[in-house]
Amino acid sequence: MNEQDFAGQEYAVATVVWRQAPSSGQIGSRAIVTADGQIHGWIGGACAEPTVIREAQRVIREGEARLLYLGASDDLVLPEGMTAIPMSCQSEGALQVYVEPVHPPVHLVVVGRSPMAELLTELARVLGWRAELVDGAGFTAADVDERAVVVVATQGHHDEDVIRHAASARPAYVGLVASHKRGEAVLGYLADRGVPPDLLERVHTPVGLDLGHTTHREIAVSILAELVRVRAAGGLAVEPGRRELPLLPTAEALDPVCGMTVPADDAHFPLEVDGTTYHFCCVGCRDAFLTRTEA
Repeated sequence: MNEQDFAGQEYAVATVVWRQAPSSGQIGSRAIVTADGQIHGWIGGACAEPTVIREAQRVIREGEARLLYLGASDDLVLPEGMTAIPMSCQSEGALQVYVEPVHPPVHLVVVGRSPMAELLTELARVLGWRAELVDGAGFTAADVDERAVVVVATQGHHDEDVIRHAASARPAYVGLVASHKRGEAVLGYLADRGVPPDLLERVHTPVGLDLGHTTHREIAVSILAELVRVRAAGGLAVEPGRRELPLLPTAEALDPVCGMTVPADDAHFPLEVDGTTYHFCCVGCRDAFLTRTEA
């Protein structure tokens, strides 16, 4: 398992931080769970794995880490902040699993070839952002995606075309390096040519903190500072409705004996009683349920 193989993706890292024997998961066992529910690595057996995958997908969507307790929770006092998930397997083991989200670095696309644009790109890379410099003449909407941050620094060369392409891709952020007067002129020109208002409203101009009369180096710093501020405030997130991540495709059922949520498939001991099909985490729960219904 190599996290570098998942660069540019959203995923979660699940780590076993405590175990109660004879659980098959070991302290330090780790796995990567991708947004579509694929697991890479080892976190535990058939009881633990589907639960960890489901919770990892929730962590990715919500963006907050969770500490999970997987095991029998009767009369158990858990620390504040820990999430208890019933898991009653034949092994009678238990696990504590820390699940943390990993989000890709900011993808900054600087459009232009000025010294300021080059410096902005270099400074962003120092922060660990994925930054690239693109020439305005060849820029299209295909150069960015919904997570990208686009700074248009073409300084009068193809400004209108670049802004139109950038806004139409609906990235997380679009900024135009220009004076107030020049920015208004560019947006007015595009509005007159039928560019939808909702796209033009996405364009921030002038981009950068207002530092008054500055050098091109200071302008690069001011732009990066504003982007850092916007990012810290959550302003570079993907739009609601575009960040919906899929859950596992398998339907789920509640084990009527232990209360564990399990996939409703043939691998989880289906049992039909009085026209209702039940699913279980293990054969022990299925047999216990069957004995109870026959009594």
